[in-house]
Amino acid sequence: MKKISGLVLISLLWAGCNFLHKKTDPAESNVVNALSAFVDPYIGSDYHGHVFVGASVPFGAVQLGPNNFYRGWDWCSGYHYSDSILLGFSHTRLSGTGCTDLGDILIMPATGQLHINQSTPDKYEQGYASLYRRETEIVKPGYYAVELERYGIFAELTSTERVGMHRYSVPENETCNIIIDLKHGNEDKAIKTFLKQTSDSTIAGYRISNGWSMDQRIYFVLKASRPIQAFTIYDDSIRIEGNAAEAMSLKGVMSFSPSANPIVLKVGISPVSIDNALLNLGEELPGWDFDQVRKNAEALWEKELSRIKIKSDKETQRIFYTALYHTMIAPTLYNDVNGDYLGADKVVYNSKDFNNYTTFSLWDTYRAANPLFTLLQPERTSDFINSMLRLYQQEGKLPEWHLMGHDNRVMIGYNAVPVVVDAYFKGIKGFDKELAYKAVVETAMNDNRGGQFVKSNEFIPSDKETESVAKALEYAIYDWGIAQMAKDMQKNGDFEYFEKRSKFYKHYFDSRDGFFKGKKYDGTFRGDFDPVKSSHREDEFCEGNGWQYLWLVNHDVDGFIKLLGGNDKFIRKLDSLFVLEEKLNEGASADISGLIGMYAHGNEPCHHIAYLFAYAGQQWKSAEKTRQIMREMYTDQPDGLCGNEDCGQMSAWYIWSSLGFYPVNPQNGVYVFGSPAVDEAEITGPEGKSFKIAAHNNSTKNIYIQSVKLNGKDYTRSYILHRDIVNGGILEFFMGDQPNKQFGSATEDLPQNASWNLK
Repeated sequence: MKKISGLVLISLLWAGCNFLHKKTDPAESNVVNALSAFVDPYIGSDYHGHVFVGASVPFGAVQLGPNNFYRGWDWCSGYHYSDSILLGFSHTRLSGTGCTDLGDILIMPATGQLHINQSTPDKYEQGYASLYRRETEIVKPGYYAVELERYGIFAELTSTERVGMHRYSVPENETCNIIIDLKHGNEDKAIKTFLKQTSDSTIAGYRISNGWSMDQRIYFVLKASRPIQAFTIYDDSIRIEGNAAEAMSLKGVMSFSPSANPIVLKVGISPVSIDNALLNLGEELPGWDFDQVRKNAEALWEKELSRIKIKSDKETQRIFYTALYHTMIAPTLYNDVNGDYLGADKVVYNSKDFNNYTTFSLWDTYRAANPLFTLLQPERTSDFINSMLRLYQQEGKLPEWHLMGHDNRVMIGYNAVPVVVDAYFKGIKGFDKELAYKAVVETAMNDNRGGQFVKSNEFIPSDKETESVAKALEYAIYDWGIAQMAKDMQKNGDFEYFEKRSKFYKHYFDSRDGFFKGKKYDGTFRGDFDPVKSSHREDEFCEGNGWQYLWLVNHDVDGFIKLLGGNDKFIRKLDSLFVLEEKLNEGASADISGLIGMYAHGNEPCHHIAYLFAYAGQQWKSAEKTRQIMREMYTDQPDGLCGNEDCGQMSAWYIWSSLGFYPVNPQNGVYVFGSPAVDEAEITGPEGKSFKIAAHNNSTKNIYIQSVKLNGKDYTRSYILHRDIVNGGILEFFMGDQPNKQFGSATEDLPQNASWNLK
């Protein structure tokens, strides 16, 4: 048995206490008043949540965490709660996505016999992987730690925005080999790697790879806290002579002589160059005080989490603050301290006036996460918009799913448009409004993905274009936003054109059975339509079916209600969605999860649906359904998410809904009431204005809104405006255990859809 230092024993005892602590009240921890004490990064790391587990700061470029072997879809983040074999620690990650990439610059400390390659899960001992036990893991905002059981090494991680920091406590009498694996990626392929020792304690290199992000480039500089005894480079398992090499699958091994002191590593990264990686390292992390860096990371998380303070039961607080934490993992910073970044055209640009960002999962996040950013992160929202506008200038259209200098265009729609429009109307400052308007119009006029048919036929033929209905319904939402922006900027011709396009969703409605369905080029509906069937992007829908896409008319709910035949028929059909007992077909999209009837909370097109009852005067049903979703689809356990986190969208839904309202139309600043799950909340804006929410007599049984007061005055509407929140004040819900069916039922109290609500 290996001898373990006293420091490691202390750390392991701490880890054991942390494990036990997870089953108790988080407020009993040594950080009694810290909101971060309620954050459990394990939530969503089991089942299909796919969340990142590791050390980062809010929206940081570095996301430094543990890697398992890739065993399939549920390992999209590189880590899954069910696993027990560790490959090492990589510096970039995706959180909650349905595809796999990143995992760049994998580092693994080891003792004993040296192994160069990874091997396989069933033969992990033939490679450098190690078993680990959950009891020795510590996971907190800005910090991760674990014991590598095979080597007796206690590994700790923390980070700044662009620098990852490692601390390895190694058994005192053991030589430590630290492997740098540039071949490794989370299912992406390295096409060129480079390693070089530049001083007795410094290694530099880069990794260029093809994966979900094509031609992804990441440069790094690693500095060790003490001299490297020996540095050896391997191409796969073949040793290369010399201190520098370039090949496709390089690995480097740093050897350190035995010592009672931990080995500390600092790894600065850059999308541009080794020199910039060195600059980032020097500017952000000049010293070696690991504990101070960790405290700084925790303080950054605490600052961001404190933008909303709630009072509720402890389980709700754990779910809420973990959700808020998850909304701030992406987008990710994508420039160096001097402003340099790599454009989509692979040209190096400089963002002197803003911070450039990437990891834009916009098909998911435009619905609730981006509107949450306009409320809580208006400064960063300006940076997000500027980042998108620069991508428009480089590529001729706004991004769809931008990742590390490449837009993989994996999802449907020109879904940056509603994000830009929403920012424009909410008065987000710091970006060129005329450029933004030009960008949304030119993006919408693109011929890709059925766009040419929208312009020529007014509908996208299902026999010419896959996912035709899903695309068209999304386009109509975006076109409504462009129309409102055109109207506000007095571009009347454009207003009329895009306003007309926003009604094209009606072309797909078949009044015979009341569903949107594919329409062939000759104008006839397809004859074999099954509203339950899903074939994952092979028919007219995208990750959904006819029942789920029927309701995707967020921008014109009044018009949609009329299309279905009025309020009564609308409500009956909506009721049916939540009680339908049919099962999904074999081979249906794995994204369709979190089912209540045929409502699927595990995927984004359904996220607004529970709030639609309010548009037909039955707000109390929105209260019922939203509370049911919060209760059944969110828990404080590792499997506490019912589907992919999707870069913060799943969590953003919970944040909004637990406060008591939601942006059904994510472009008009109208938030529709559901049922608050928290007892009290205080939202603090960037200018210090406070908006308070109080849910009187709130409980798991008292889920129905009886009445509302806004700033002390009776308030009968079933929605609130963005301007009311940012101006500060107090919103009071008075709750009960029986529906007040009159609340929000009058025509004048129904949710409004006019853009003037933003002014």
